Amino acid sequence: MSERQSILMVQSKMKESKRKDVTHITLTVLLIAVLIIAVYLILHPFLPPFIWATTIVITTWPLMLRAQETLWGKRGLAVLVMTLGLLLVFVVPLWVSLATIADNYRRIDEVAASFCAAAIPPPPSWIQKLPLIGPNLAATWQDLATAGPEGIIARIKPYSGQAAKWFIDQAGNLGKILVQFLLTVIISTILYARGEVATTGIRRFAERLGGKRGEEIVSLVEKSIRGVAMGVVVTALAQSLLGGIGLAAAGVPAAVALTAIMFVLCLAQLGPGLVLLPAVVWLFWSSNAIAGSLLLVWTAGIVSLDNILRPMLIKRGADLPLLLVFAGVIGGLIAFGIVGIFIGPVVLAVAFTLLKSWVEDNRVSQPLDQ
Repeated sequence: MSERQSILMVQSKMKESKRKDVTHITLTVLLIAVLIIAVYLILHPFLPPFIWATTIVITTWPLMLRAQETLWGKRGLAVLVMTLGLLLVFVVPLWVSLATIADNYRRIDEVAASFCAAAIPPPPSWIQKLPLIGPNLAATWQDLATAGPEGIIARIKPYSGQAAKWFIDQAGNLGKILVQFLLTVIISTILYARGEVATTGIRRFAERLGGKRGEEIVSLVEKSIRGVAMGVVVTALAQSLLGGIGLAAAGVPAAVALTAIMFVLCLAQLGPGLVLLPAVVWLFWSSNAIAGSLLLVWTAGIVSLDNILRPMLIKRGADLPLLLVFAGVIGGLIAFGIVGIFIGPVVLAVAFTLLKSWVEDNRVSQPLDQ
């Protein structure tokens, strides 16, 4: 056999080996993709409660460790206490809020009618002089004053009905939500009991993928979840409770239902003002100026909690820009529903940190000008 023939045979074998490698790699990738899709389809119903449970456990893990120290180092007793606390503090308020909205959504028309019971006075003369919006605003105000309470109620009813249906659509089927809550509690109990094992596995996986940077990302996710949960949920709970107290003290009808709506609006980062300010206006129109003035001052204090309590709580968890947190909460809510309140900020925080680290690493790698 000549040297040329030997070279051709070696090249032919190499080409055949490469074809086999390409086929092997392609089939392997396809098999992995099919496996990932199958796993996702199987676990899809459990993803929302798993995300909720992970968020809650990460946020309350320091409390669980304190409970374990108090209960003679018994993990089982600490898990039992945390599970009961989870039912009382996290699950029950949200369940009561959704149930209250579901029970009272048919009364929204009645509440709107009571808000409009008082006649609207004609617009003051200075309204007409406002630049750009003055003439249109004065004309709209005059139309409402001319229509009277009955005409206003007739105009509000379609919108109030749509608002009620929106709340019910967002709440979904209450039975399904109850099942989701129960799954969340069960998964949280498991994570409380085996938290260290889960954390070790996640850190090893992240380290395997990204080395030291991967481990830093896991720590960032943990801090981000804890900070966002404390900042968003605790602030929403405080604002809605204080707002409900103000509504009840001022004699506003359906205070419990409005408190539940405020809690959902605060979670969605829309604030309690959408409920409290119309209540203030109704009190003034009902010739209850003292209660309206007091509720207005109370509303100003509650709304300001967004700028005091939430940043303080978020900074304790993770040092993230508030604009990033706000965009993550709103975008996550739109993209993933209520669970996106936690997913959105975490995803943006991880992306922001990776981009920031990449930029800083590039600056460090470049030699300084002498």
